[in-house]
Amino acid sequence: MRAYYDRDADVNLIKSKKVAVIGYGSQGHAHALNLRDSGVAEIAVGLREGSGSVAKAEAEKLRVLAPAEAATWADVVMILAPDELQSRIYDEDVGPNMREGAALAFAHGLSIHFRLIEPRPDLDIFMVAPKGPGHTVRSEYQRGAGVPSLLAIHQDATGNAHEIGLSYAAAIGSGRAGIIETTFREECESDLFGEQVILCGGLTSLIYAAYETLVEAGYAPEMAYFECVHEVKLIVDLIYEGGIANMRYSVSNTAEYGDHTRGPRIIDARVRSHMREVLGEIQSGRFAREWVLENHAGQPSLKAMRRRAAEHGAEAVGEKLRAMMPWIGENRLVDRSRN
Repeated sequence: MRAYYDRDADVNLIKSKKVAVIGYGSQGHAHALNLRDSGVAEIAVGLREGSGSVAKAEAEKLRVLAPAEAATWADVVMILAPDELQSRIYDEDVGPNMREGAALAFAHGLSIHFRLIEPRPDLDIFMVAPKGPGHTVRSEYQRGAGVPSLLAIHQDATGNAHEIGLSYAAAIGSGRAGIIETTFREECESDLFGEQVILCGGLTSLIYAAYETLVEAGYAPEMAYFECVHEVKLIVDLIYEGGIANMRYSVSNTAEYGDHTRGPRIIDARVRSHMREVLGEIQSGRFAREWVLENHAGQPSLKAMRRRAAEHGAEAVGEKLRAMMPWIGENRLVDRSRN
């Protein structure tokens, strides 16, 4: 894969454009504010009337327009609304109103790769996908650094899609860290797989199972929380800092021996087989179809699962223990009052 940096990008290209960011959540606020601070003078945030994010965007002195109005006005439209809302936003507001030869951008490949959106042929279609949550995209930019991004081109109607995407990525700070070229398919399928088997699904299921095993065996819930939830950050931070070898160097010999000898018994051939099944469901589009149907029905399964998860014993115990450690919240990544 090829990587690009600030020296490879002409940031003046995006600075000369009118840019509309549709959505003002985790990624939306970061993109809009980083673009503004990089010198993009004409920025608008596209939000529906009554959105709770309107006040947050206006507090940053950002221009707020209805999505259809933003699409009519802009040269570049970045859709950063949740995946499940994107096709409706495109069909109703963005697609019919974008000017010919404008650019439509995404931070995730799902809507394009699985054809939930069928873009007009006269539009440039590119993806800039930061490899970190929006709060980190913003905080790293503010300290003079950046989060690496993936860049992909789906449709190059004008012949300039790659240069515009590269300029956009540099303006949100990714040229400081690296902009890696990929495809919509590769980003989408690998991202869904990582979320489902490790980052979200795999990790949370492992945590719940370990916590429940200790509590069912008679250990105090507080001890189970510390060992199976709280200390995950320590291990993840060590891996994040220097890879798995760095973590193993930093823990005790006892812990490392247990890692090598017991870990493969937990993540065994059967688990790997399930991982391949999950990957197959992603590649075939089965997961995307399931998710579309879930949203058409009003997300009943997701809402029920959220309720059950909120009632898990680890949540109540964790809230009590975190109150004893106020330093945890001093530099919190998520500030719901601002983004």
